Amino acid sequence: MPPPPSQTEGEILHPAHPGAPAEAYSPEQARRHREYHVWDPRAAPGTYLLLAINIAVYVWMVTHRVNWLKPTDYDLLRYGANEPWLVLHAEWWRLLTATFVHVGFWHIAANMWCLWNLGILGEPLVGPFGMIAVYMLTGIAGNLLSMAYSVGLAVVWYHNSDPLLQIGAGASGAVFGIAGILIVLLSNRALPFPWDELRRLRSMVVKFAAINLVIGLSTMVHNFGIRIDNFAHIGGFVAGLALGVPLVPRMTAGRARYLGRQKLTFAVACLVLALFGIFIAHFA
Repeated sequence: MPPPPSQTEGEILHPAHPGAPAEAYSPEQARRHREYHVWDPRAAPGTYLLLAINIAVYVWMVTHRVNWLKPTDYDLLRYGANEPWLVLHAEWWRLLTATFVHVGFWHIAANMWCLWNLGILGEPLVGPFGMIAVYMLTGIAGNLLSMAYSVGLAVVWYHNSDPLLQIGAGASGAVFGIAGILIVLLSNRALPFPWDELRRLRSMVVKFAAINLVIGLSTMVHNFGIRIDNFAHIGGFVAGLALGVPLVPRMTAGRARYLGRQKLTFAVACLVLALFGIFIAHFA
């Protein structure tokens, strides 16, 4: 997955920038974003916590004799990867745990580089709680759409359970989700930044998402020896766009109102995802 362009220290919306949108933060949080360097976990604790969990799971796998480059399907499932058949048989937790499991070193390296870049850019706009929530919700949404596709193939096309045995893992659906919400939030002209700068940052994120979606979709036409779960990417991206829409009107309304809108938005998203899961299970 080609990474998004890195933000250099001092660029607008960068957590270390003194003009970070303080409307969404307490004075302590605003001070933290001003004082800490971009490589300091205290600058973006939500993003760094997600990175730490992903890396810890990978290290845990490798130290328990899982191949560091090419883990087997059995190993991936043992550590929480997604498989529609297992999910439909009560292991729904895999929709979340799969977002922290990766298929080898290069897979996690690419995903963590993208997560770091987008997280550093996005956390000043959603906060640590928001970053973690967006990661989990969009990651689950991507895995649900992937599962819906597998169920559809099994029921309508193949008339057997083969498509339900597809294994999925990785943070890329959640990474696309973060890209999606950033595209929406960076479209807010009410933010206290020059519109040209916001538009430039949004354009970078749009290009990142478009390039990676095209790369993924191309593998559906020609198999290049890699397996990409395009529906997880699309599901995460669309979910990120949807999460951003109700947040825009409250981004500059004060920290309390903005956090209140976040909590309501994420609660509704949880309900929608649960209902979508029930709908899929009904037709499986």
